[in-house]
Amino acid sequence: MLDLLAGFFRAYDQLLLFAAINSLLALSIYATLSAGMLSLANGAFMAIGAYSSALLTLNQHWPLAASLAAGSLLAGAVGFLLGLPVLRLRGVFLAIATLGFGEVVRIALLNWEPTGGPLGLNAIPATTRLWEVALALVVVSYYFVRLRHSRMGHALLAIREDEPAARTMGINTFYYKNCAFVTGALIAGLAGGFSAHQTHSIEPANFTFGLAVNILIYAIVGGTGAFWGPMLGSTLLTVLPETLRFLKDYRLIFNGLVLLGIIIFLPNGLMSLFQWWPRGRGEATQVTAASLDAVEA
Repeated sequence: MLDLLAGFFRAYDQLLLFAAINSLLALSIYATLSAGMLSLANGAFMAIGAYSSALLTLNQHWPLAASLAAGSLLAGAVGFLLGLPVLRLRGVFLAIATLGFGEVVRIALLNWEPTGGPLGLNAIPATTRLWEVALALVVVSYYFVRLRHSRMGHALLAIREDEPAARTMGINTFYYKNCAFVTGALIAGLAGGFSAHQTHSIEPANFTFGLAVNILIYAIVGGTGAFWGPMLGSTLLTVLPETLRFLKDYRLIFNGLVLLGIIIFLPNGLMSLFQWWPRGRGEATQVTAASLDAVEA
């Protein structure tokens, strides 16, 4: 049995590693969606984490842990500064503003000489290991488990359900939204650092609008009712193309059909399959009221 497991991990090590990194990206957008914010800047934060950690490894010879921490913190710092002006926007206006930021980052990387321009950075040491990404997933997941029943978790839930009502109850909505935004940036930067040290090379073309959309699709497919929903969606969409490799050029079409089917039949994502009792409007109102009371207390 152990030999079979060892053989499985040897055969699919890179696929599992890729799925784990995508799960981190899915958690990064869950952090912002938990506060009702539609942000498309996670791809840009991933690029910041990837390039900064790779440059520290190549030029300063930093160890992996230190370069990952630096890249994640830099992405979080940029997220904090970006959040000061853009988090006053809501809905589609926030999405457009964060999308524009992503394009600014991509063009800056394309024209800045230290980042290698269009050619990017090459010969990055492939030092990322599956257990390291799995450990990061466990730590981030534990954070969201603890967050759910904390004061901040209740505040984010109240903001997501009804921001004007939360503000009326005295909740500092801008503060909590910025905390969620920075959390997403930190996680995306960490995922970028892991990815850079997995793929040997990175370039601006890796961080286009399509990446931001893919990260959002992870959350749509998995569902956003709990932190494990986006992780489930990202894992499915990462593994599915490999399991359908026998379809050759048609496997991406099948991916699209799966996404369309989930949107039509499972509007709350794959998490709907695990919900034994549907929530009605009245229950959602009770949850929001309870969250407001918990924060106020």
